[in-house]
Amino acid sequence: MSKQSRTLFIISDGTGITLEHLVRTLVSQFDDMCCERMVLPFLDTETKIAAAMREIQAAASEDGRIPVVFSSIVDPNLRAMLKQAEAEVFDVFDTYLPALSNALGLPSIGHIGRSHGIGDPGEYDRRVDAVNFALNYDDGSRFKGLANADLILVGVSRCGKTPTCLYLAMQYAVRAANFPLTEEDFMMGRLPDPVRESRHLLFGLTIAPERLHRIREERRPGSEYASLPQCRKEVAAAEDLYRSNAIPFLDSTAVSIEELSIEIMQRVGVLRRY
Repeated sequence: MSKQSRTLFIISDGTGITLEHLVRTLVSQFDDMCCERMVLPFLDTETKIAAAMREIQAAASEDGRIPVVFSSIVDPNLRAMLKQAEAEVFDVFDTYLPALSNALGLPSIGHIGRSHGIGDPGEYDRRVDAVNFALNYDDGSRFKGLANADLILVGVSRCGKTPTCLYLAMQYAVRAANFPLTEEDFMMGRLPDPVRESRHLLFGLTIAPERLHRIREERRPGSEYASLPQCRKEVAAAEDLYRSNAIPFLDSTAVSIEELSIEIMQRVGVLRRY
């Protein structure tokens, strides 16, 4: 199948974050599909829906093909209005809510933005606290209080520790710290002193030396720090340290932050709080 231009709209009366994740997963199954994605959030009035329908019409005229629309609009009147657009409309609420309502024996309540609102203030506060914790304990910036972490990621510089910790904090309220492994640690052949007392919280990350070289080259081009031999040496030493100290570890080279985070929580036994 040849690739053809086609616009895909993601329409929501909230942020659209949940729907965007779903659509990305679905579209990934079509290698030959070429779409320009348009995310239109906070469409909670007839005026906004009408404006979106004009955008859909314009895309249809420009592409010469009917756009695809994914919708998570809650209001039934707005949903009915959107279905009049010149598009293939996939309504996630029409697809799942009636069957789910029958299964639960309960009517749906029609709350807009419920999945991303503050909802439970305590839950929201836990996420904020976890994000602050990750920032305060990023890259070994603080030692006191490390034992209060749910887990501590260790690894060489630029292997993905910081983004993984922040994702764990924001999505699951996990108090994740990270600590760098340096040449001095490798020369000593032991874990850094600040994390030795918290060995049971440690989880290691590794990465392909070639990938690490490319990442470091963007940060410090032409440096010894970024050279391929240096990257190979550090990665090998880090993996030796993990094995000799029975620290579980994962390769972050070709794994998304989302997958990495879930695998880490499963391996360590950290509960998802969200």
